[in-house]
Amino acid sequence: MKEIYLGLKEAVRQGKTCALATIVKQAGPAPRGVGTQCLIMADGSIVGTVGGGLLEVRTIREAAKVFETGLPRRLSLVLKGKDVEQSDMLCGGQAEVFIEPVSGPSHVPIFQEVAAIEKRGGKAVVATVLDPTMWEGDRVPKLLVRDDGQTIGQVSDMEWLEEIVSHEMAAILDTRSPRLIPVERGQGYSLDIFLEPVAANPVLYVFGGGHVSRQIVPLAARVGFRVVVVDDREEFTRKEQFPDADEVHLMRFKGAVEGLPIDKDAFLVIVTRGHMHDKDVLAQALKTSARYVGMIGSKRKRDMIYDKLLEEGFTQDDLKRVHSPIGLEIGAETPEEIAVSIVAELIKVRAGM
Repeated sequence: MKEIYLGLKEAVRQGKTCALATIVKQAGPAPRGVGTQCLIMADGSIVGTVGGGLLEVRTIREAAKVFETGLPRRLSLVLKGKDVEQSDMLCGGQAEVFIEPVSGPSHVPIFQEVAAIEKRGGKAVVATVLDPTMWEGDRVPKLLVRDDGQTIGQVSDMEWLEEIVSHEMAAILDTRSPRLIPVERGQGYSLDIFLEPVAANPVLYVFGGGHVSRQIVPLAARVGFRVVVVDDREEFTRKEQFPDADEVHLMRFKGAVEGLPIDKDAFLVIVTRGHMHDKDVLAQALKTSARYVGMIGSKRKRDMIYDKLLEEGFTQDDLKRVHSPIGLEIGAETPEEIAVSIVAELIKVRAGM
């Protein structure tokens, strides 16, 4: 989203015409998922991608019609059969893309708020009406509704849209999945509303600043986690060792978790230098509502730590929350390979799989 916003901001500054393309529907395998966006300029250049190949070519071609008419268009593409007979992109799925003309006064404030939320925290839902007839004239039926009720957008006579967002907001923010909502407007008339969740990237707390951590941090940051590193040794908490981390803290492991703002969206990875430190951090982690708790180590080490925690009053249900041995099973051995397996598991949990 940051890349799209910067592209939009620059296009508005230069007075360039552009269109925003969003995948609003998908069935079966496709290059990218629902909610994926790209910004298309009048010269055919793009910022971001909706998946490349034929889908992107057709999207850019359809955007030219948006520039001509000033109205949005919906592009449906079946990625098999005749649609791909001249292409090697034989995904076999279906995708639908909504391409909307960008209005600086309407789009920029919404994108500014999205960028601010992703940076400082908060949650919101962006609603876009996909009926082209609703975009006639200067109307841009697009609205951002924050979870505190604040709205951003130039929708003056569509209170019903805000009501729909408010009704669907909790479910959308909980799953962090965009969705297409059909809405009946009476007398046989219906339209589609596309709702997109907006939330700050989840925070990944990495306890331990050793070799594996140094591989986890850049990889996790690259796939959209805000990373915080914690270690109790000064030589392992120098910021230059973790240039991709958002924060690096020199803290004792005992009591460290209680001193951090860990919520239900947080991910915790425990990769300290020893069993006792791992146990101390895990005991604290199990008292939080963190979405993911993972601890490195063999099954033997894990069982030893579990036995001690059970003696201290933790339950089997508590221990079932822990991903240990940590990471997906890919036969990883080196720190680099272990990091790949751990981050892959983080992505899987984040995606709700």
